[in-house]
Amino acid sequence: MHVFFISKRRIVWYLIIVLLLLTSFVFCSNFTNKTEPMINPIYIGDTQEKAVALMFNVDWGEEVIPELLQVLQEKKVKATFFVSGRFAKKFPEIILKIASEEHEIGNHGYSHPYPNKLTLEQNMDEITSTEKVFQELKIKIAKIFAPPYGEHGKAVLQAADSLDYKTIMWTLDTIDWQDPSPEVILRRILPKVDHGSLILMHPKNCTLQALPTLIDSLHKEGYLFKKVTEIVK
Repeated sequence: MHVFFISKRRIVWYLIIVLLLLTSFVFCSNFTNKTEPMINPIYIGDTQEKAVALMFNVDWGEEVIPELLQVLQEKKVKATFFVSGRFAKKFPEIILKIASEEHEIGNHGYSHPYPNKLTLEQNMDEITSTEKVFQELKIKIAKIFAPPYGEHGKAVLQAADSLDYKTIMWTLDTIDWQDPSPEVILRRILPKVDHGSLILMHPKNCTLQALPTLIDSLHKEGYLFKKVTEIVK
């Protein structure tokens, strides 16, 4: 009986050791997967300067952009325009003017789809098709991508990263596509602005009306205006 008891105990210990080894293997496998590099979008600039970036997502608004450019020129401010490929193809003269005034141009995809509904390959095609339009215009664009509607699922982020693009979101959103009053736009931005803030706008009349006061107010607070690539590292 005593010999049988010892053998049984050994079997139990062997089983425990096997279970521990299996648990260790599973844990190590999960840990390896969890420590794979994550691809994250950028929401704010990495800068010690008291600086912000004005960003305009452009897929429409051709009637407003010339006046926006005039305000920016008068205020001596450079901004970043994320432009869709189809807009650039349809309004090349506007894009050439943006570039000639030394504003930064980023990629906004070609057809302004909902990126989260696209495959990895389709998202890549949206980006590269836009690149081709700017190559035809002989305009160099920055390697920054603002996905339409702010959608940034796994396939979206992987597509941009595989093409050496940084995916840019925003720190503060004017939500100007809802046609708020200029006063509402200012209230959404001025109390919340901080170092490195990325301020999202669109070519809307309400934005055009708010822009001079927005720039003047931020200037009075000591803020500099930078392009996105100047404050995103």
